[in-house]
Amino acid sequence: MTSLTVSAPYGTAAPALADTTAAKARTASAGESAPAGALGKEPTTLTELRREAQKAYKSIEDANRALVARQKKFGAVEKALAAKLQSLQQATAELNKMRKPLSDLASSMYQDPSLDGLSPFFRAGNGTETLRRIADLDHIVAGRNNVLGDAVKLLERQQRLAQEAQELRAANLLQEAQLSAQVTALRKRSSTLVRSLTKALIKLGVKISSKGAGGCDPTRIGQAEQYPNGLLPQTILCPLPQAGEELRADAAIAFADLNIAYKKRFGTSMCISDSYRNLGEQQSIYYRRPGFAATPGKSNHGLGLAVDLCGGVQNFRSVQFNWLEANSKRYGWIHPDWSYHSPFEPWHWEYDPQLGAQL
Repeated sequence: MTSLTVSAPYGTAAPALADTTAAKARTASAGESAPAGALGKEPTTLTELRREAQKAYKSIEDANRALVARQKKFGAVEKALAAKLQSLQQATAELNKMRKPLSDLASSMYQDPSLDGLSPFFRAGNGTETLRRIADLDHIVAGRNNVLGDAVKLLERQQRLAQEAQELRAANLLQEAQLSAQVTALRKRSSTLVRSLTKALIKLGVKISSKGAGGCDPTRIGQAEQYPNGLLPQTILCPLPQAGEELRADAAIAFADLNIAYKKRFGTSMCISDSYRNLGEQQSIYYRRPGFAATPGKSNHGLGLAVDLCGGVQNFRSVQFNWLEANSKRYGWIHPDWSYHSPFEPWHWEYDPQLGAQL
């Protein structure tokens, strides 16, 4: 990323990164099929980069959930298939039990020399007895044919079930491979966007060390929300353009974007007197300025979502205050209602994650 352009001031469109930023992003994703959740064009502002990185990350989670759901569904199908195969085994056992007497009889008829083959059925006797013996032989032959027919049907059913199982497994492996490839593409896109975002912040003068780059990753804000107020670790905080000041990633990125427009309008960056406060700092301010600081553990400063501004903004209805009031919401920042009167704090501004997520 070689340069940044800034937006026109008051009332115009959001600031844009230089064309080289978009060109690099396009180059990085050239030749790749657009993953789920991707826009048709590459992001051109800090806010868009943040939004697209979060969208790609969310798509990864959605794809993983789809993969788990697919595996559960296939597991249910395999259970049903196992039940069918068990029924098949039981039917085979019953068939074997049924045909054993016939098999034994046929074996004794053909193998016992004393019976002389089928001669017992045709030894001398009256006509009625001969007919009865012929009928017995017909019955044995018919029974044997029935057993063989049932065996053929069972074999065909077994082969059909085995083929169904093979097809199900093949389809499942294919879908798993497709979902896995989608997750890989989404993860790559998310990483590319986060790197572009980090480079853009560095270009704006934000001091981001290689060890602290993760704090400016907007896909990690879910981790920030897991920590108690005022106890956010350093790895979760992202530096602001003014040295020594920090916020959580989404708030810091939105502030940097807002600062581009502010600097274009007033020729200087926004002045920050305070940003993230740990629990000890909030306690100190609470006791030193009673009535002008939230109870420790209750302040948005402790969540990395609030700043106190100077440089003219702290003066109610100053040019700087009015401009920020008119433009800040386009970047997810607000001057909360309570700060207009109770307590009156024109310098206090907060990032609204819900508003920012809609940008």
